[in-house]
Amino acid sequence: MSTHKEILAKLPEHFDKARESGDLLFFPSSVHTHAENGVEFQIRLCPALQNKPRLPTPDFTKDAPSAQAQEKQRHDPFAPPYVPALLLGEVRDASEGREYVILFNKYSVVPHHFMVVTKDFQSQTSPLLPADLVQVYLFLQAARAVGRKFFAFYNCGDLSGASQPHKHVQLIPIDDDGPPVEKLARAAKIDQEDRPFSLGALPYANHVRRLPSSLSNTSEPDTLEPALADAFLSLLDLAIQTVRHDPTYPAGTPSYNVFLTLEHIHIVPRRQETHTLAGTGEKLSVNALGFAGMLLVKSERELEAVKEEGVTKILKDVALETVHEAQTDAHTVADDHIAGQE
Repeated sequence: MSTHKEILAKLPEHFDKARESGDLLFFPSSVHTHAENGVEFQIRLCPALQNKPRLPTPDFTKDAPSAQAQEKQRHDPFAPPYVPALLLGEVRDASEGREYVILFNKYSVVPHHFMVVTKDFQSQTSPLLPADLVQVYLFLQAARAVGRKFFAFYNCGDLSGASQPHKHVQLIPIDDDGPPVEKLARAAKIDQEDRPFSLGALPYANHVRRLPSSLSNTSEPDTLEPALADAFLSLLDLAIQTVRHDPTYPAGTPSYNVFLTLEHIHIVPRRQETHTLAGTGEKLSVNALGFAGMLLVKSERELEAVKEEGVTKILKDVALETVHEAQTDAHTVADDHIAGQE
């Protein structure tokens, strides 16, 4: 087993070796900023992705074969034997003994993009467990310890933008203070930091929980696990409540996106995976990165269509309406207390 810090420290060298061997494909891109609703959204243009092989979206519908049966029908890239150049190490949760494999994303748009994958098969429709949260958070801490900044995201369910049915959390590096929506959350002034809140500047249901300020300075599972699990479950409960208030929500297990930093956990319930761009008629797939404020497009045409239509309108279309009035006992809206929105 490796330590989290050891894995983070060797990312640059191993990334270069994986590219040189041809086992990892890196797609160069350019980032375009687009300001809306007080958020400096990042739209990443990557034309080379038009040539990336597209995997079928896992079938999570009620009558579909089990996730395990689907994996037998096609190769699971997260199952052994692992491609040596993509394997960064393995970690084990100290409290529950769960084991995880750490793999590079084979198709990388951002250098050093890696994944925390359950060693035993678990479904991507299942919520994050306390052990999952702890291991991911330890990687965020380890990144800081080696002078890097990362954030994590999880696409849960068939409407979330997930491309693999084997449970995995993804981590990517960031150059500044966090993904755009995290900056909005950090600026939010809230009365009770141990309660969920929403970012009222965003026109769709979103649920955020601020983590205790001392949490990022401890690596003790007995401290991390209850704090992270309590925060995540409080948000998941609100996301499910949001779904239940929508009588037109598609049948089946609710889908949602999660992203996690050292300071906050965010959950956004999802209505659909793709948005049809008004300017092109093409479908744009949205996953958790979009709700973190980082959309991915494959052509200049898509880029201009997204800017013209508006990022928040696109995100609203694939998310759900807010139901604040039905959640006031457990949920606060931070829109009137967000600095720098005017």
